[in-house]
Amino acid sequence: MKQVNSVEDIAALEVIYGVPSEAARRKVSDRLLPLHSDWIAASRFCVLCTIGPDGTDGSPRGDDGPVVTQLDVRTLLMPDWRGNNRMDSLRNIISDGRLSLMFLVPGSNTVIRVNGRGHISIDAALLARFAKDGHLPRTVIVINVAEVYLQCTRAQMRSGLWARDDSADLPSMGDLLAEATQGAVGGAA
Repeated sequence: MKQVNSVEDIAALEVIYGVPSEAARRKVSDRLLPLHSDWIAASRFCVLCTIGPDGTDGSPRGDDGPVVTQLDVRTLLMPDWRGNNRMDSLRNIISDGRLSLMFLVPGSNTVIRVNGRGHISIDAALLARFAKDGHLPRTVIVINVAEVYLQCTRAQMRSGLWARDDSADLPSMGDLLAEATQGAVGGAA
């Protein structure tokens, strides 16, 4: 279905937006540079975005330390800890492999995005790297870095992301789950 006044091709889009600045074009790297590595090591939270035959997925990933570990300048390792077992991201990685990670650090408007390809490993040595309190992740996502990109900070600044708390009157996870399942399932996901 064609949308009224929709942009239908890249040329029309470029007329609206123009060309990116030299700085915007040059801030992309094909590997992790030392300052990227330092910044990502400080990140305890990222969003993992994948694509597969059933569509796209954006999955929050977090840890009580770095959310990923760097193996080398072109490889990141992400343990997959217990979650809701839907495996949307993991299914997509098996089907397609393309992924993006957006790393955030509370208090900073900087977001670093890593684009690349992933595969899922059950290698015992990789799993052992992430041992915590006698527990191992079920798998490790091995991410081959294609590009590292510094996101513009304007969205975070406009939103006041770290300067406010708008959660007071929002429904709980249990409320959302009860509504989505028409009361058939209760509790947190």
